[in-house]
Amino acid sequence: MAACVARRALAVGSRWWSRPLTAARGSRPLCAAGGAPAFPSATTTTAQRHLSSRNRAEGKVLETVGVFEVPKQNGKYETGQLFLHSIFGYRGVVLFPWQARLYDRDVASAASEKTENPAGHGSKEVKGKTHTYYQVLIDARDCPHISQRSQTEAVTFLANHDDSRALYAIPGLDYVSHEDILPYTSTDQVPIQHELFERFLLYDQTKAPPFVARETLRAWQEKNHPWLELSDVHRETTENIRVTVIPFYMGMREAQNSHVYWWRYCIRLENLDSDVVQLRERHWRIFSLSGTLETVRGRGVVGREPVLSKEQPAFQYSSHVSLQASSGHMWGTFRFERPDGSHFDVRIPPFSLESNKDEKTPPSGLHW
Repeated sequence: MAACVARRALAVGSRWWSRPLTAARGSRPLCAAGGAPAFPSATTTTAQRHLSSRNRAEGKVLETVGVFEVPKQNGKYETGQLFLHSIFGYRGVVLFPWQARLYDRDVASAASEKTENPAGHGSKEVKGKTHTYYQVLIDARDCPHISQRSQTEAVTFLANHDDSRALYAIPGLDYVSHEDILPYTSTDQVPIQHELFERFLLYDQTKAPPFVARETLRAWQEKNHPWLELSDVHRETTENIRVTVIPFYMGMREAQNSHVYWWRYCIRLENLDSDVVQLRERHWRIFSLSGTLETVRGRGVVGREPVLSKEQPAFQYSSHVSLQASSGHMWGTFRFERPDGSHFDVRIPPFSLESNKDEKTPPSGLHW
C-alpha cells in the first residue's frame, strides 16, 4: 500500500515496463532477472562475457548492454559503478557507500558467554565488524521481474507534515551488500532507466566509471542522511536458512500528545541448502524501552508464503514498526514447512531499535 501511495506522492511519471535481463556466454544464456542468476564464480569472469537483454515476448533477440568486470575482493566501488545484482538479477548503479556494523551470529566465538538482553532474550554476545553496503538505483525496466522481492521500493520515509501515519517511498532506491555486486561497464550514456539517474549522475568519458556525482546527489545525501543511514546488519542461520535483518530509523512524530518513533526493517531469507522449504508463519516479540512487551503471530510475511528452492533461494521484504519510546528490541522466529509436511523454526536474530538522539529536522524525501 505504501508503494502505491509513494508513486502518486512523488509524481513518478515513468512506466515500470521491463524486459528480463540475461547474461550470454557464447550461445548459452544465463538467467539474471526474474530468478537467481546462475553465474560462474566471480574469479572466472572475463571481458568476453556480455550482459544482454532478451525480449521475452519474441524470445529470440539478444542485445549487448555491457561487459562484465572482475568483482573487487578489496576496496570499494565508486559512485557511478554499473552492476548486476548477484541474487535478484537487476541492473543498477552505485550512488554512494555506507559503512555498516555486521553482527553475524554464525561466526560468533564459541567462547562467548550467554547474556540476557533487556528483553530477557538469551543470546550470544556478538561483536560487530565493518562491512560495506551501497545506496543504489535499480533500473526500472527490471523491477517487474524481481519476483524474489515483495517490493522493489526499499526506502520509505515519513511525511513531512502533521499526518504521523503517512508513509512514502522512493521507487527503485535500494541497499546492496558489497558481495552482491557484479560490476560491468557500458558505452551507453544513460544505461540505467530511473527518474533520478540524470538528476544525480553526469556522464564524463574521461572518468572511470564515466558517471560522476552531480552536486544534487551530494546535497541530497547530506540533507537526508539521518533517515537514509544504514548502520547495523544482523545475521543468523538455523538449519541452513539464513536470516539477515537491517533496521532503519525513520523519525519521530507527535500523535495524541505523545511521541511515536518509527522504524523500517528489511529482512532477507536465504536457503543455503538444496531442499525446498516454504515459510508458513512468523512469530515476533517486540520490547519497548517503556517496559511493554508485544507478541505478534501471523501467517507468512507481507501477505505471502514464499518458497525457497535451489532455483530461487532468496526472498526479501520490508516492514515497519512504531513504539512510544525512543528505543527497543525485536526478535522472533519464522516457521518453515518441508515437502513431507514437517515444520521447523528459524531464529530471527535480535536487533535493536535505536533513534537518532540528535535529530533536528524531519526527513525531507526528494528535496535537495
